[in-house]
Amino acid sequence: MDRYQGFREFVGARQQSLVRSAYLLTGDAHLAEDLLQDVLVKVARHWPKLARGGNPEAYTRKALINEHISWRRRRRSAEYPSGDAPELAHDPGDTTEQRIDLRRALARLSPRQRAVIVLRYYEDRSVDETADLLGCSPGTVKSQAHHALARLRELLPGIAHLLHDTETHKPEGIRR
Repeated sequence: MDRYQGFREFVGARQQSLVRSAYLLTGDAHLAEDLLQDVLVKVARHWPKLARGGNPEAYTRKALINEHISWRRRRRSAEYPSGDAPELAHDPGDTTEQRIDLRRALARLSPRQRAVIVLRYYEDRSVDETADLLGCSPGTVKSQAHHALARLRELLPGIAHLLHDTETHKPEGIRR
């Protein structure tokens, strides 16, 4: 019997979603792929146990977030790419500029706040699901979301009206 039976199928089925989440966490396509690859190596080591009765997707997403936070701690002294994009001709009403600004603003959040925003508003997870994935209380998720949205409103006054801080309204500026 193959020790990794089902792992290849799991990766094939969930890779697109996982790499999108990794991209939102890192803000860089290449780093997202590296992050996901590191996480999948760890998941593969635990695959037999996960396949027998665990929740592989939840484990993988939690590992993705934890690894991202760990990477951020290690990279504090490393070089960082410039946050300034080259000037581009654009239509002031174009939402592409808003998306670029939003990605820059997300990069300025703490790793935990960014993880909460990605899980709650991009992946459309409940407070309880987010708390479970992050290993914290629902109150912590609500508090982190509140502070993260306040910071985003501060950084992005032009689209602040899209960033609601209630359980019934999700920010419209963050889309799949």
